[in-house]
Amino acid sequence: MKYLGIDIGGMSVKCGVVSRDGSLLFKDAAPIRAGEADTEIVKDIAALAEDVLRKSGTDKSEICGVGIGCPGSVHDEKGVVRYSCNINFRNTPIVDMMKSLLNVEVVKVSNDANCAALGETLFGAGNGAENSVLVTLGTGVGTGIVVDGKLLTGNCSAGAEGGHIQINIGGATCGCKKRGHYEAYASATALISQVSEACAKHPDSLLAKYALEHGVDGKTVFTCAQMGDAVASETLQRYIEYVGAGLVTFANIFFPEVIIIGGGISNQGESFVKPLQKYVSENVYGAEYNPEIKVVAATLRNDAGIIGAAALCF
Repeated sequence: MKYLGIDIGGMSVKCGVVSRDGSLLFKDAAPIRAGEADTEIVKDIAALAEDVLRKSGTDKSEICGVGIGCPGSVHDEKGVVRYSCNINFRNTPIVDMMKSLLNVEVVKVSNDANCAALGETLFGAGNGAENSVLVTLGTGVGTGIVVDGKLLTGNCSAGAEGGHIQINIGGATCGCKKRGHYEAYASATALISQVSEACAKHPDSLLAKYALEHGVDGKTVFTCAQMGDAVASETLQRYIEYVGAGLVTFANIFFPEVIIIGGGISNQGESFVKPLQKYVSENVYGAEYNPEIKVVAATLRNDAGIIGAAALCF
């Protein structure tokens, strides 16, 4: 049994042929014309899907379903993308449009973080857990929640927006323009801002000198902390506490078997995940009486969204 998984991003769209066991058999990508009319964007996505079928030598009759992951507010049951801030989708009936363009019967859609969570839980770092939370740390913070083996999406599929829990009333401005949200402290964007602020306060530090020479990205503070710079270590520790605070909140509400960390920062591996594990283990409610919640790095990387989108149809 084969499925198509489509992962829509702000810069490109990825599409792949996925087997029932989660194997990614073939994939390709294409740029997205995010500012065009939604009808044109969806036509481009359908064209990519057709290309993937052709290039992979897959007959459309072999495809049991097409799953789509899309950033933004998605109504799964209605098959509508209500709003996506970086793509010109406004109440776009993407499921019906794709059914018509591809001439297929089964098309499903969900938020992209939900799809990544499903992919990682079924076939990646979640290792088949029945209850998991995926937290992706990128430009923003995306979350996907699996409870009893099923995605938890809330009323009208508008829930599971963990990046917008409030951790500091009146605090830093979030990407959504409101203040004090988790995303404003735990995203890669926030980390870069925190590092830049630390460099400005401590211009003689190794961190500041390294940043001046190499620029600042999500790896900068890790590199300088490993080199023994005290300012970098302090900045990193504060960031870990910000990230950890959100993870503890998710742990206390859902108590999953595993919390999966995705996004580019997860590539730092044990130097990031290990202190997060310690923070969660020490701060979750009733820790001494309950099973330990594992904190792990995502393993499917950029393929999680494709595989998880396909899994919507399993």
